[in-house]
Amino acid sequence: MTVVTEPSVVPTYVPDARPTSRIEDFALIGDMQSAALVGRDGSVEWLCLPRFDSPAIFASLLGTEEHGFWRLGPAHASDTPPSATRRSYRGDSLILESEWDTPSGTVRVIDFMPPRHGAPQLTRIVEGVSGRVPMHSALRMRFSYGRVVPRVYQRDGRTVAVAGPDSVGFDTEAETYSKAQTTYADFTVAPGDQIAFTISWKPSHEEPPLLPEPEVSLEAAEDFWLEWIERCTYHGPYREAVIRSLITLKALTYAPTGGIVAAPTTSLPEDIGGGRNWDYRYTWLRDAAITLSSLLNTGYREEARAWREWLLRAVAGDPENLQIMYGIAGERELGEAELDWLPGYANSTPVRVGNGAAHQLQLDVYGEVAETLHLASELGLEQDHASSHLLITLVTYLEKHWDQPDEGIWEVRGPRRHFVHSKVMAWTAVDRAVRLIETGVADGPLERWRELREAMHRNVCEKGYDKERNTFTQSYGSKELDASLLLIPQMGFLPPDDKRVIGTIDAIQRELSTPDGFVLRYPTCGDQVGLDGLDGDEGAFLPCSFWLVDDLVLIGRADEARQLFDKLLALRSDLGLLAEEWDSRRQRQVGNYPQAFSHVGVVMSALGLQAAETTSGGVRR
Repeated sequence: MTVVTEPSVVPTYVPDARPTSRIEDFALIGDMQSAALVGRDGSVEWLCLPRFDSPAIFASLLGTEEHGFWRLGPAHASDTPPSATRRSYRGDSLILESEWDTPSGTVRVIDFMPPRHGAPQLTRIVEGVSGRVPMHSALRMRFSYGRVVPRVYQRDGRTVAVAGPDSVGFDTEAETYSKAQTTYADFTVAPGDQIAFTISWKPSHEEPPLLPEPEVSLEAAEDFWLEWIERCTYHGPYREAVIRSLITLKALTYAPTGGIVAAPTTSLPEDIGGGRNWDYRYTWLRDAAITLSSLLNTGYREEARAWREWLLRAVAGDPENLQIMYGIAGERELGEAELDWLPGYANSTPVRVGNGAAHQLQLDVYGEVAETLHLASELGLEQDHASSHLLITLVTYLEKHWDQPDEGIWEVRGPRRHFVHSKVMAWTAVDRAVRLIETGVADGPLERWRELREAMHRNVCEKGYDKERNTFTQSYGSKELDASLLLIPQMGFLPPDDKRVIGTIDAIQRELSTPDGFVLRYPTCGDQVGLDGLDGDEGAFLPCSFWLVDDLVLIGRADEARQLFDKLLALRSDLGLLAEEWDSRRQRQVGNYPQAFSHVGVVMSALGLQAAETTSGGVRR
């Protein structure tokens, strides 16, 4: 056993010579327990093991190459590695294929993380296509988000990196060498040649994982995705976009528990160079509930069942203290911290892990949970006494607290207010409970909650509506608009043809739309601190833009809806992926990536447009 390097702390960073890749330049691969982002140049710049929310072993996405990366591609003499000539996913899967055309030939790299049946693995297979192509692999593992250099040694032909609780094994048939705390391999491939590289994670106190079988793992990964996609019930005109979004949503599901992360990344900025950088590697009840709606509507009941079980475990015996988000296994404590050794994506600081919004009061989540449980019942998911009891308990809590101010759907860090959307979603929770009681699925005080539902409705219409402008407003007594108001007709709070609904939609298009027609969440104030308690601006919020598509369908403007939907689809990366927001000024994606909420929008808007071709109205669930 020969020790090559010892654990140490990475020194102050040195600026990277490479230009920062655009967020949409990254591909997603994953195993439904963690995920990696792969750049066009063949560099893995983000990977957390063994879970989505574990510390990253490759964190150059938020820093420099000193913070960990793994590049595999054609050898190059310049400082900038060549980008792949073309890339795509293999069919309807999460297996990435990148090809480079070089002066000496063409080479392909296949990247994937096989569904886990043991140690988590990331496998990269190099295939010669034509000619003879010199290749170069550079693997720099850095643990704890790039802060710790592991001890690296050779054991039985395997390169092993160890630091604290983590151990990563690196296996390949190619000859490797170490220099400057990095493991390299140089080799040449010709047509028919195939050389595999795999990293595998294990707790450092356990024996190393079994040697990988790359070809077997590749076949298993492809079989898994093909079988999963066969269950999809959507066969409409946007099938390609819907399938890619569903695969992305499945990839963001933590298989052991059924929890769904909002995104696999942290601190990708909502404004390049700004401070609106948050950790999205957790399960928001709102995002997960809406994600489950899209999966239920496309035939995926197993995922809905798993999420329902996750919800019951997370809430446990304390539903009155419902959090807006939890860890992927139901953890409650998600303390927020800043990683000051990372310079951030495109110098956007701070880099945050954890999320301090976990303990905010957001009354709307009760409505999203109730809507999903109601939808599951409507679509035939078997009845579950525990979930019905949970719904009744949540509404019992709302009965006493719905009229309180809260932080709202957007997790403002300013003072609490009476947000109209929060009140509408509290009404939704009561409405769905009433419906389930009426059908005998749940047991509760029917007449009292019918009266409560009416009182809540009246309260919102009196206090949250601006008669002069014919629009609902962000909060009681305010003049600001909020894109979450687009959900009013979708939740059935008012019918789509109500003049107040149409007025609100028109007002949002006037006051919250960007020049290219996409939708901002709410007004921000640039250098000044806004109503959300933050300074800085942000891009157009893609989920809200999809909500506008849905509303346009509901009010009979299907052609306009279809035009906007097509524009939104055009924002996707070449691999069909979407971040949280779109920067209209810079014409690029911003925010954490890929974002479950955005991909839910793709699915639900496609379903709505398909329904518009066969129906002439009604509220879509």
